[in-house]
This record gives sequence, C-alpha cells and structure tokens, in this order.
Amino acid sequence: MGINLPRGWRFPSGAKLALVVGFGGLLALMAAAGWDSVRMLGRIEARNTQITHRFLNRNRLLERIRDALYLSSTYLRDYLLDPDAQAATSHLTQFQRLQKGIDDDLAGYSRLLAPPEQAALASLRLQLETLRKSVDPVFSWSAERRSHEGYSFLTGVVIPQRAQVLAAADQIAELNEKQVRESDSRSAAVYRAYRLRMRLVLALALASGALLSWFTISYTLRLEREARDRHNETLRTRDQLERLSARLQDAQEQERRNLSRELHDEIGQSLTALLVDLGNALAEIPPERTELRSTLASAKQMAEQTVSTVRNLALLLRPSMLDDFGLVPALHWQAREISRRTGLRVEVSAEEVSEALPDEHKTCIYRIVQEALHNCARHASAKTVKVVVRQEPARIIMVVQDDGRGFDVTVNRGLGLVGMEERVRRLGGEFEVQSEPGKGALVRVELPLDEARGPAPASAG
Repeated sequence: MGINLPRGWRFPSGAKLALVVGFGGLLALMAAAGWDSVRMLGRIEARNTQITHRFLNRNRLLERIRDALYLSSTYLRDYLLDPDAQAATSHLTQFQRLQKGIDDDLAGYSRLLAPPEQAALASLRLQLETLRKSVDPVFSWSAERRSHEGYSFLTGVVIPQRAQVLAAADQIAELNEKQVRESDSRSAAVYRAYRLRMRLVLALALASGALLSWFTISYTLRLEREARDRHNETLRTRDQLERLSARLQDAQEQERRNLSRELHDEIGQSLTALLVDLGNALAEIPPERTELRSTLASAKQMAEQTVSTVRNLALLLRPSMLDDFGLVPALHWQAREISRRTGLRVEVSAEEVSEALPDEHKTCIYRIVQEALHNCARHASAKTVKVVVRQEPARIIMVVQDDGRGFDVTVNRGLGLVGMEERVRRLGGEFEVQSEPGKGALVRVELPLDEARGPAPASAG
C-alpha cells in the first residue's frame, strides 16, 4: 500500500514517539525472547551433553570390568588346567594383571557415582572380594592337585561366584539406565518449562504486535486518506491551472489576432495614406525648394520604414495568411522570414496537409514551429532545420529537426519547451524532445484528429 506524502510533510511528534516506543518495545521483547531461548537451549544442550558423557564413561568402565571378569576367568581356567608349569605361571600373571585393572576401573567408576549409587558398587565389590577369597587357595596348589581338582573347582566355585559378580554388574548397568531415564525426565521437565515460557513470550509478542499493527494500520490509513485528499486537491488545482492556461492562450491568440488586424487594417492603412499624401506633396513642390523637398523625402522614408515595421509586427503577432490562406503557406512564410533574418536554412515539407484542420491545431503547430525555429536561431548554432508536417486519418505528426550543437534534455528544459508541451497536452497530443550534446535536436509532436473536424488530406495526383 503506497502513500505519496507531500514534500516536506512530517509525522506529528506524538505519533512518531508512539511508533518508536511501540516498535522498540516489540523489538526489545523479541530480542529478550531470543536471548533467553539461546541461553536456555545452551543450558539444555550442555546438560544433555554432560549426561551423555557421564553415561558413556560409566558404561565404558562397566563393560571393561565385565570383559576383565570374563577374561580373568579364562586365565584362571587355563592356570588350573594347563599341565605346563611355565605356562601356568604366565596365566597366573595375566590373571593378577586383570584383577589390578578391575580394581583401578572400580576406583574410577566410584568417582562417577553419586552417594546414593555407592551401595550398588559396594555390592559388586563384595561379590568380587568373595570370589577372590575363594580363588586364593588354588594359587598354592601343586600341578598334580590342579590337574585333579581344577575342573571341579571351576564348575563348583568359580563359575557360580562369577555369575553373582556379573549379576551385581548388571544391577549397576540397570542403575545407569535408570539414571539416564531420570535425567531424560528432568530434561523433559526443563523443556516443558521452556515451552511454556516461550508460549507466554510469543502470546505477549503477538498481542503487542497486533496492537501495534492496528495502531500503525489505522494511522497509515488516515495518512493515506489525507494524502489522497491532498493529491485530489492538487489534481483539481492543476486542472484549474490547465484550464486557466488554455483560456490565457486563447485570449492571447485572440488578442494577437485583433492587434494584428488593427495594425494591418487601421495603422497600416493610415500610414499608407500618409505615404500617398507625402508623395503627392513632394510632387507638387518646385525643384528649387530643395530644403523642403529633402524634409518631405526624409518624412516619406521614415513613413515607409514605419509601414514595414508595423507590417512585420502584425505578421509576427499572427500572420494574416494563417487565417486567410491556411497552415502550409504560413509555415513557408515563417521559414523564409527566419532564413532572411538569420541565414538559417529552413526546409519545410507539408504539402499534403489539409487546410480544413481545426483552428486550434493550426495555431498549435504554427506556434511550436515558430518557437522551435527561434530556439534554433538563438541557441542551437545550427545551419539547417527540417520541418516536416504529415497528416494521417486519425492524427497529424510534426517534426522539427536541426543539426546544431544539441543539449541535455534532462537538465536544460526552458519555458519555451514547457509552453510547447502545454499546448500539445491541451489538445490531447504527445510531445517529445530528443537531443544529445553535439548531435542536434529533434522535436516531435503528435496531435489526434477528429475525422469530422479534420478531414484526411487529398491523395497526391
């Protein structure tokens, strides 16, 4: 929704303050919500990472303990059943190494447990210590005794107690999983609290945004109405100015026509009669009265110059041939006058233009050509100007083109061009100026024709 505000128009200070406070508050609320979201998500992520790492570390240590139990049972079995004394000693060494590793892992595992969880670990240690006490006597057996009683000792003592140790380890594993589930529950509670808080913030932001939007839309609509009223008022004023300009142009043309007629008919005829009287008086004065004849001759010459000046003024105001003979002769006369006074070569091509054109069209074309030729003579430094007038069934086209120095149409647009354009727009036509520095200038005018008022030109031949 676009609003064209008048130039120099400003928001009232109260509305500006309300908009700044409203939008600023909404942005602050959104920024605070975003910052809180980032902070909470960071805490949740750190908590979840900590829980995951703790679970993985505990599970890794527990698995190592379980693996060591299985492997140490294997070495104990090999120690009891292997008849080779050297090999049995090697198996015993490996068994003892694994037992030390189990003790180290249990110590590390204990550091990862909370006080309520130490009871399960104590049970595991008790089962492991019981197993070790049961196994300790076999280390003093001879090879023969190990060969005879080793298998029964394994199946009757070691394997059942190992199963108890593993059962205790399974309890710890279940405890680990329970802790993970409890941590997940706490994380879910944090998520729920976070979602509730975000819903409240979102509801507050939506309410604030809706209120601010309502205020902004209402105020904007009011501004649009005011701008539209101002625009309509401007259009009415412009329309009135255009009508006034048209009336002034009509009045100007009528006044020029009257002045031209008065100068031609009244003053011109009076000066012509004066010339005749001066000629008759000069003819009746004797030749010997040279001083009087010289005075009358000077008066006659001044009267002739005045007649020529009055005639030129009358033609410049409005040539009688435009009303008496039509547009084309008036254009040719104007071209000859400009060429005679300025040395500018003017070529006119308008042979197929009907002389039954509406008077306002003829006046418009004549005045535009007149202004364009004067501009060429004064400013363009041109040598040749071409004037082309072409009539078509529904329009009449006029082009004035010179070979002068040209100008920048976006910068140099004087009152003469503005007046031309006003004349053309008044008749519903199109006005265009094309020019570049150093490339001459072209003025193109297109006027619509009412076929009932402006008949098409007669076909050539």
